[in-house]
Amino acid sequence: MNAYVGTPTSRVDGRAKVTGAAKYAGEFPADRLLHGFVVEATIPRGRIARLDSSAALQVEGVLDVLTHANRPPLADNDESWKDEVAPDGSPFRPLYDDTIKFNGQPIALVVAEDWETAKFAATLVRVEYEQHGFATDLEGERSNAAEKDKPHKPRGDAAAALAGADVRHEADYVIPTEHHNPMELYATTAVWDSSGKLTIYDKTQGVQNVHKFLCSVFDKKPDDIRVVSPYVGGAFGSGLRPQYQVVLATLGALALKRSVRVVLTRQQMYGLGYRPMTIERVALGAKSDGTLDAVTHEATAVTSRYEDFARNDTGWAEQLYKSPNSRFSHKLVHLDVSTPCDMRAPGAASGVCALECAMDELAVALKLDPIELRLKCYSDRDQSENLPYTSKQLRECYARGADAFGWSKRNPAPRSMRDGKDLVGWGMATGVWEALQMPVAVRIVLTSNGHAEVSCAASDIGTGTYTIVAQVAADALGLPIENISVRLADSSLPQAPVEGGSWMAASSAHAVLAAAEEVRKELLGLAGKIPGSPLAGAELADTVLIDGSIAGASDTSRAVSIADAMRHGGVERIEKEKLNQFGEDKKHARNTHSAVFAEVKVDEELGVIRVTRVVSAVAAGRILNTKTGRSQIMGSVVWGIGMALHEETVMDHRFGRIMNANIAEYHIPVNADVHDIDVIFVDEPDNRINKLGIKGLGEIGIVGVPAAIANAVYHATGKRIRRFPITLDKLLD
Repeated sequence: MNAYVGTPTSRVDGRAKVTGAAKYAGEFPADRLLHGFVVEATIPRGRIARLDSSAALQVEGVLDVLTHANRPPLADNDESWKDEVAPDGSPFRPLYDDTIKFNGQPIALVVAEDWETAKFAATLVRVEYEQHGFATDLEGERSNAAEKDKPHKPRGDAAAALAGADVRHEADYVIPTEHHNPMELYATTAVWDSSGKLTIYDKTQGVQNVHKFLCSVFDKKPDDIRVVSPYVGGAFGSGLRPQYQVVLATLGALALKRSVRVVLTRQQMYGLGYRPMTIERVALGAKSDGTLDAVTHEATAVTSRYEDFARNDTGWAEQLYKSPNSRFSHKLVHLDVSTPCDMRAPGAASGVCALECAMDELAVALKLDPIELRLKCYSDRDQSENLPYTSKQLRECYARGADAFGWSKRNPAPRSMRDGKDLVGWGMATGVWEALQMPVAVRIVLTSNGHAEVSCAASDIGTGTYTIVAQVAADALGLPIENISVRLADSSLPQAPVEGGSWMAASSAHAVLAAAEEVRKELLGLAGKIPGSPLAGAELADTVLIDGSIAGASDTSRAVSIADAMRHGGVERIEKEKLNQFGEDKKHARNTHSAVFAEVKVDEELGVIRVTRVVSAVAAGRILNTKTGRSQIMGSVVWGIGMALHEETVMDHRFGRIMNANIAEYHIPVNADVHDIDVIFVDEPDNRINKLGIKGLGEIGIVGVPAAIANAVYHATGKRIRRFPITLDKLLD
């Protein structure tokens, strides 16, 4: 029955992207389009004492310089500025008043006839500040950390169990600040029409989130604003919340009653969200046979002065390893920086990195193979709630990954494996993420010529939502995939949450199924009324849509074509919209899992590290599209290489200023850094989680990768680096 689901289907939007037909937020045309350029604060904390824009206004082509003193009205309460994923606190309000909260904060918008003029005029804006005392150093302010909330209840007496353990390991692992660097710059084109309504083309992961936010901030009716984002050139958390450029572009359009485009520079994007620096303190206590007595994990993380951003860094051991005693805590240090944001596998990418490095160190202390230790401690239940899993094939991930990697040939002694002048290291780690599901609505319009349009406000941030929606719809409607058109990411379409957390594939797929069932119900009613119909009296549950017909499920020869059913019924189109919600399951835990194996080669004299092989074995339920799914995991692995060896935002704490706000000095992996990556999807039937047995893939691929590489570096060199990224200076120190 399924011709497309589960197959390596090519992207349905691929041609539009490679030919340039796909338009992004900064590319949509508009009549009499103006361009805005952002002026940024150059201090981390204080207030604007004087802002002089007179010289900028004298530049030919400049129409206005918007500041807190002359901007259109904005909402004056925190609640109006909160979006659907806002953390606790008081959201940042661009151009609201003279207060400076972080270095790089937008303090003015120069609006001109073209971008080059706006950029030049911005250099002429003169600002005088009243600077206040500030702090941007997490380690220097660690003593001021405050408990955010306890992610998991403590179990047993972890302190006593640690003190009495046969073998103990305790260490700090430092994950630096890491900034998003998507290919597409952050951009908004606010298109003004003569009626005063706005169409906002925005780089976002949630058009309806941005729509509600803008209506709230600018006190507009829902029909006054429409938000569209058909294509996104990378986001992975940086577009979950409305970014400040969407407010500035809207401000400009409202002030000048013309269309305005604001495209941030790469440097300005470092004033947006980032993975927060964290100090992860992990303590493990074990018996001499390798079974765990106690686990404690304390995360101390950066957040801004004005919001409490926190994610689950610490509770993952409860889902991976049996231990009768555990304690977890998450602390925040408020600094004079912008608020962090979600970044691929937020919390887990950092916290599991520390946990899996600590497990490797414990394995070394116990003289156990790292896989053997994990299997000794393997948990079939989520211990935080004492629940079984809907499915968990992590053991199979270990076995399949180890076999593909050749793990059995590993000599466990550090510095024991060589390739010429290179030291060779093999390391492994476990990955874990949540399998989340959210309410999503889908509309299907089926026409009598056998074509269907499927529409939903969900975003596709490059992960393949267009394609999996088309695949599921093609199978559910019994049509060729070429007969399916997909419309996404328009705030006027049926409801969808922001795309994040790896929930969109499972959520949107089941909304498609729900809407398709409504279509099938109407088609059956039409087909059953045809004189002599083979489906007269048939029950809905006994029918399927297949090969352009509605047919008996057990005997597909009893069929009526869609065209005939609609023609006899006098119907040109069938339009059905359905909101799909998932029933709450308090009896099972829902997670994806992986086993990551990495090989590194380290130049003994220079300390240069190359990741030459990675094998990632993933158990994530049913894979909707093995081609785009494999691509997701490969991209995650590359990002994990970046976390392990390259990525670090460097702050000069004397000035509270980022020193490497560009992709020349903020290092990310390039082609020469990426070698063999093997992705294995472990079969994981799951009839409990949802009808199709789907779990998301977006996040799981990065989790565990940095730890596997760090563990391989230790195996190669005998040197344990606990401060990321692992760079040659740390190895040679």
